[in-house]
Amino acid sequence: MTIVAQFSWDDIASPDFGNPARVAWREAVAEIAEKAKATLPECNGRVEKATAIVLNGDVELLEGGKAKVASQSNGQTVYHIANGECDCNDYPKAPSNWCKHRIARGVHVRALALAKAKLDAGANGQATAQGQDAPAQPSGPVETPQGVPPRHVVVIQGKPFVKFAGLLQMAHERGLVALTADWTYNDAELSLAHAVATFQDGRRFEESGDATQASVNRKVAVHFRRVALTRAKARVLRDALGVDLVAVEELADSE
Repeated sequence: MTIVAQFSWDDIASPDFGNPARVAWREAVAEIAEKAKATLPECNGRVEKATAIVLNGDVELLEGGKAKVASQSNGQTVYHIANGECDCNDYPKAPSNWCKHRIARGVHVRALALAKAKLDAGANGQATAQGQDAPAQPSGPVETPQGVPPRHVVVIQGKPFVKFAGLLQMAHERGLVALTADWTYNDAELSLAHAVATFQDGRRFEESGDATQASVNRKVAVHFRRVALTRAKARVLRDALGVDLVAVEELADSE
């Protein structure tokens, strides 16, 4: 049985610097922020501000992939993110519309999944160490609370990840009728893509993906633009299905 780590904002904002949830959360935010800086070098200033917003607890995730993000300059102002768009003044001016609020939502979502994976891996390691009679288990598929079929979950360096094929299967089982992805930006080094998932009950989700030659597996580096499309589709399906696990296709070659 897999032990799933749960934590609240009180845990990750705890003044106890040794609190495992706080440590995992801040490490995850820092890791995702560095990836965002590498992917969006023209938005590094916005990424730093977005990171501060996330660490201050000023991002609230809503249903349907939407979010509310508090203003840094005015504590009473809240910006809304829906369908990949933000209603702040900077959104139409930011490179590829990556305002700090939209970046903050993305960092929060991905850091949350990564932090949970870190805590789950740590909890599972402790459980194995305490179980004297428990046989050693090979690294392989694990059960997940999001209902991902075990065959579509892989463990890499102690962390669980979901395969895109598994997300697609789950989405079809839950009424997916259309999944589209298009590029929003391409140059010699960076590719950005946007995906839309539509379900039979009318629900519609949107998310974005990115890729560079350095951020994909070396075997497909020459096709990194297509990886951006796959990542966008994986992220929109994760949002739609409520799956916190990061997709294998979102990993860089070194991970």
